[in-house]
Amino acid sequence: MLETVTSMKTSEARDILTETVRKGDAEKRGRKASKEVRQLQLIEATIDSLAKRGYAETTMADVADGAGLSRGIVNFHFESKEKLLIATLQHMYDEYSAHWRASLQKAGDDPARQLQQLVWADFDRAICNKRKLAAWLAFWGEAKSRPTYQALSSSRDAYYQQVFIDLCTTLKQSGSYTYDPPVMALSLSAMLEGLWLRLMMGTEDTTRETALQAANAFLAAAFPKHYG
Repeated sequence: MLETVTSMKTSEARDILTETVRKGDAEKRGRKASKEVRQLQLIEATIDSLAKRGYAETTMADVADGAGLSRGIVNFHFESKEKLLIATLQHMYDEYSAHWRASLQKAGDDPARQLQQLVWADFDRAICNKRKLAAWLAFWGEAKSRPTYQALSSSRDAYYQQVFIDLCTTLKQSGSYTYDPPVMALSLSAMLEGLWLRLMMGTEDTTRETALQAANAFLAAAFPKHYG
């Protein structure tokens, strides 16, 4: 009898301990999720402020007000405006990279389709909208004088550019073109960046739709055997 009671108490104690640990893990996950949510709120508010006020005029107070959070929360998560801006730029690059990679994967194994999908991805509303374009422009204006921004973008841009070079190389072989792949890839990238810049500047005759039409016209002119 005594052994049975002891066994029951041991089992109950084990169950209580297991439940305590489970609740502790759940609370820990909740705190982590809350931290990530708060940081994303602040980053999105930073993008809003960059779009409305520009780089120099954006302050920690503006971001806190835009996120509907206290200024102490901003300082707790990012400590300084510079750290907040670096995190925002990192987030924007991560989002852009995930977007074009998903588009590339969606295209399958056809290199012509892959290149076309990459071009289309640049003008998807999720990536190409006034708010985010304005934020990109704010960062681009500061990149020359801020080595941290240059270092953050250089490796990502180099990898993205290599994808273009590889696709241009494959299309040259299959279409018997005479261009130099790195030069063609550079021309393609410059064309896309130029269209983005026109959209950023709000040029009246340039919309996402007309920009995409121009990009498709470039593909047809550069790769006539692949894009009729």
